[in-house]
Amino acid sequence: MILYNSASRKREEFVPYDPSLVKMYTCGPTVYHFAHIGNLRSYIMEDILEKYLRYTGYNVKRVMNITDVGHLTSDADEGEDKMLKGARREHKSVLEIAQYYTDAFFDDCAKLNIKTPDVVEPATHCIDDYIRIIQKLMDTGYAYFAGGNVYFDTSKLEKYYVFNDFKEEDLNVGVREGVEEDTNKRNRNDFVLWFTKSKFEDQALKWDSPWGVGYPGWHIECSGISMKHLGENIDIHCGGIDNAFPHHTNEIAQSEAYLGHPWVKYWMHVLHLNTTSGKMSKSSGEFLTVSLLEQKGYDPLAYRFFCLQSHYRKSLVFSWENLDNAQGAYNKLIARVAALNPGDGEFDEAAFHELDQKFRTAMDNDLNSSLAVTALYDVLKAKTNDATKLKAIAAFDTVLGLSLIEKAAARREELKRQQVVAGEFTIISESGEADADVEAKIRARQDAKKAKNFAEADRIRDELKAAGIEVTDIPHGAKWKRI
Repeated sequence: MILYNSASRKREEFVPYDPSLVKMYTCGPTVYHFAHIGNLRSYIMEDILEKYLRYTGYNVKRVMNITDVGHLTSDADEGEDKMLKGARREHKSVLEIAQYYTDAFFDDCAKLNIKTPDVVEPATHCIDDYIRIIQKLMDTGYAYFAGGNVYFDTSKLEKYYVFNDFKEEDLNVGVREGVEEDTNKRNRNDFVLWFTKSKFEDQALKWDSPWGVGYPGWHIECSGISMKHLGENIDIHCGGIDNAFPHHTNEIAQSEAYLGHPWVKYWMHVLHLNTTSGKMSKSSGEFLTVSLLEQKGYDPLAYRFFCLQSHYRKSLVFSWENLDNAQGAYNKLIARVAALNPGDGEFDEAAFHELDQKFRTAMDNDLNSSLAVTALYDVLKAKTNDATKLKAIAAFDTVLGLSLIEKAAARREELKRQQVVAGEFTIISESGEADADVEAKIRARQDAKKAKNFAEADRIRDELKAAGIEVTDIPHGAKWKRI
C-alpha cells in the first residue's frame, strides 16, 4: 500500500511501527457548531482509510479528540475561544453546547456511514496529561513563561516548518484573521501551551496548574490525547489541510521536543471542499450541512459518493448541479445492483479474486477512491454470475460505505411489493437508464408470450439482441442491459 506522506512530500510504502496494530489519530471537531460538509469530507476519507486498512488485514486502533476548550477563532493564539462564542450565541453553557454539537456531529457521521473511532476523548478530560507534558517542556527549556502564559519556544528547533509543499494560502488559512500580535512571544511562531487569566478572564472552563488558573492551548490537546491512548509513536495522523499549519506543525514541535524522538510516521491531509465562490466555511455563504442536504431531498450517501469520485489530495468543487449528478449516478448504481439475482450461480472464487485485485490496486495507489469506484462498475460488467458479483460488491462496500447491498435489497422488495399490489409487468434496466423504444419492444414481447405467440416473442428477442440489448426474464417482469 502506497500513501502520500505530507511530511516527506513523497509517496511511500506503508509500513507500520508494529505490523500487529496500526495506530491512527484523527483530529476531531471543535464542537461549537454543526460540522459543514467540507469538514465532513475529511472524515469520510479518513473513514475509508481506516476501513481499507482493516480490509487488508490490519488491526487498527483509531483515536479522535473532541475539542471542547482552547480552540481560538484564529487557529493560532488570538481571537476568542470558539466554545465560548458558541455558548454566547445560543445562551447556553459551554458544556451544554459541547454535548449538543458532539451528538450532532456523530449523527451526521452515522448518516454518512462514518465509523465512530475506537476512542473518542473530549479535550477537557485530559488536563493532567497536558500539564505533565508542559512541565517537562519547561524543565528542558523548550517552553517559557511570559505575561501569564506558557509558550513553546520554536527557536529551539532545528526545523519548525514541516509541511512546506502546500500553497501559502492553504497554510495560512487559520491565521488570516485581523488579530493583534502577541507581544509576550519571543519569536513570531511561538505558540501558547497554557493560558492563564491574563487572557480571556471570562473563560468558562479553568483549571489549576503550576502556572496559575487557566486552560490548555488547542495544539497541546492532540499531543496529550494521542500519547494517552496510542503511546509514543503513531503510524498515521490525519486531518484536513487547514490543520497542517499551524496545528499539526505545532503538534510535531511540542510532541517531538517532549518525547525526544520522531513521533508520527505518515501524515495524511485532505484538501478543501470548495464552492464555486471559494473555500467553504461556517462564516461565509450558505451553511452547508448534512441536514440541509436532507431537507433538499438528497441522500447523505450521495454526498459520500460525490467525495469518492475525486482523490482526497485534490480540491473538490461543490455545487448543487454536481450533487445532482452524483445523486443520479448513485441511484443508477443502486438500480444496477438491485437488478442482480442473488440466486444466480455459485460463488466463483477465481473471478472474485480477479475483481478484488483491481479494487486493491486502486486503493493501494494512495487511496485512489475514484479508481475504486471504477473497479465497482467493473464488477457489474464482469463475465461472471450474479452471486459472485454481489459478493464482490458487498466486500468492496465494507470500505466504500455506500450501503449498496442494503439499498439494492430494499429496492428489490419494493419492486416485488408493487408488482403484487398492481399485478404489473416491471421492466428494469441494469444500468438504471430509461429507453422508451427498448421498453416498448420488451412489452411487445411479453404481450406475444401471453398470447402464446412464441415465434413473435423470439423474433423480438432476437431483434433486441441484434441491437445489442440482452433481456432476462425475472418474476413479474424483465431486466435488460446493453451488451
